[in-house]
Amino acid sequence: MSRTRTRFRTAATPNQDLGPARGATRPEEAGRHRPPIRLRLLACTLAAGTACAGLSAVPASAAGAPPVVSRGVTIPEFYTPPTELPATNGALIRTEALPLGLNILGLDGRPMPGTATRLMYKSTDSAGKPVAVTGAYIEPSAAWKGSGPRPLVAVASGTMGQGDQCAPSFALQHPLTLNGDTVSVGYEALAVYRILATGAAVVVTDYVGLGATDRLHTYVNRLDQGHALLDAARAARSVPGASVTADSRTGLYGYSQGGGASAAAAELQPSYAPDVPLAGTYAGAPPADLTSVMKGIDGSALAGALAWSINGFAQSDPDLRAVVEANISTTGKAALADASTMCVGDAIFGYGFARSSKWTTSGRSIGEIIAAEPKAQAALDKQRIGTLKPSGPVRLATGVNDDIVPHAQARRLAVDWCRKGGDITYDAVVLPNLGDKILTNHLVPLLTDQGEAIGWLTDRLAGKPSTSNCWSMPIQP
Repeated sequence: MSRTRTRFRTAATPNQDLGPARGATRPEEAGRHRPPIRLRLLACTLAAGTACAGLSAVPASAAGAPPVVSRGVTIPEFYTPPTELPATNGALIRTEALPLGLNILGLDGRPMPGTATRLMYKSTDSAGKPVAVTGAYIEPSAAWKGSGPRPLVAVASGTMGQGDQCAPSFALQHPLTLNGDTVSVGYEALAVYRILATGAAVVVTDYVGLGATDRLHTYVNRLDQGHALLDAARAARSVPGASVTADSRTGLYGYSQGGGASAAAAELQPSYAPDVPLAGTYAGAPPADLTSVMKGIDGSALAGALAWSINGFAQSDPDLRAVVEANISTTGKAALADASTMCVGDAIFGYGFARSSKWTTSGRSIGEIIAAEPKAQAALDKQRIGTLKPSGPVRLATGVNDDIVPHAQARRLAVDWCRKGGDITYDAVVLPNLGDKILTNHLVPLLTDQGEAIGWLTDRLAGKPSTSNCWSMPIQP
C-alpha cells in the first residue's frame, strides 16, 4: 500500500510534520501513513508562532516517489508537474489520451461526443510565477456548421472542491467518485456535452492547484482562474489532432466559480491574452465580490467552500495569511486542513451549515474578522471583478433568489461593466424561493438557463452580433 502524500514545490516555505490530519487517512491507517505534505504545510502555515522544521519539499520529479493519494483516490502520475516549466503561457507540457466516462459510438464508428485528451500546460499565477495547470481538450464528433473554422469554448467548471481527486478533467473520466472517503460528481459534463453537440471544440481547465499535485487549489482567486482559463484556450491549439487554430473564434463559459473565472478572464484578456480571439463570454452567477459571497456561503449547505477560499488565500496572500494565523482556533485549523482534500459532496456532508464563528478564537465570523483588518480587507477587495471593462460581448445571468452567490453582487457586476461601456446582456433568472441556504436557489438557475446560455454563446461563435441591454438595467431586477 502506497503512502499518502503530496509533493509540494515552493520556495522557502516552513514545514513541519504535524501528524495525520482528519480526512487525510483513515483512522485505521494512522501510524502507517503520513498525511499529504500539502496538509502539513497548511497546518504549519496556520499554526501562528510555531517553529516549523524537519520536512523538506520533495521535488516533483523525484525518482521512485510514491503516488499521490487523496481520500483513497490515487492521483495519476500525469498530474505531478515537472520541476522545470516552459517559458510561454499556454505551452503544452504533456498530453495523453483521456477516456471519457460517458461515451458512445456513433454510426460512423467515431466516439460521441468526441475524442478527449488530458492536458498539462503552463500558466502564470497571481504572484506572477510560472505554474503548471491540468485540464482536458475534447475534439467533437459533430461538424461545425457555422462560418469560419471550428470554434473553441474554454469551460470553467463550477465548484468541484479542493482535493486533487475533484479535478474537472478527472471527473470527465470518472463522472461519479464514491469510495467511502470522498464523493465527487462530474455535473459539468452536461454543459460540456451540449456545447460539443453544436460542433464547437471544448477545453476544460482544472484551475491552479486542482489536480496538479504541487500546491493547494487557489479557490476563487480571480487572477489564477482567469489566467488558467485563457491559457487553456491557448494550449488547445497545440493538442495533437485538434482542429482548432489561432483563428478559431473562442468563447468562455462558466457558472458559479466558473462564472467568476470566465468573468475575470474576459476582463484580463486584453492585457494577458490578446492573441485569444474572444467572441463571447457566458458568466453565470459570478462571485464578483468575495466579501458579499463569504456572507452568503457562511452557514449554508456549502459552508465548506469558505474553508477552501481561506486555504487558498492563506497560501497565496501574506496579509490574509497573517489574519488567519492570528484568529483561527485549533478547531478551525483542523477543519481547514480537513476541507483541503474534500470535494463538494464531502463538504456538504462534513461541513454543511457550519458557521465560521466556530473556527475562530474570538467567536466572530471570518467575514467580520477580515472587515476589521484593513490590510486583509484590501487584499480581498483586490479580488473584486468589475474594475476592468470586459473584452467582447458578455452574457451575465444570475438567479434573483440566489443566496449562496448573492444576486445583488452579480447584478452590480453587470452595472459596473455597463458603466464602462461593456457589451453586456444581463439576464435576471426569476424563480420562486426554493429554500434558504440549501443550494437550490443557486443550482436551479444553472440548469434552467443553460440552454439559453449555450445558444447565445453559439451565436457569438458563429459571428452573429449581440445586442446589449445595458439600457434596461434601471428596470431589471
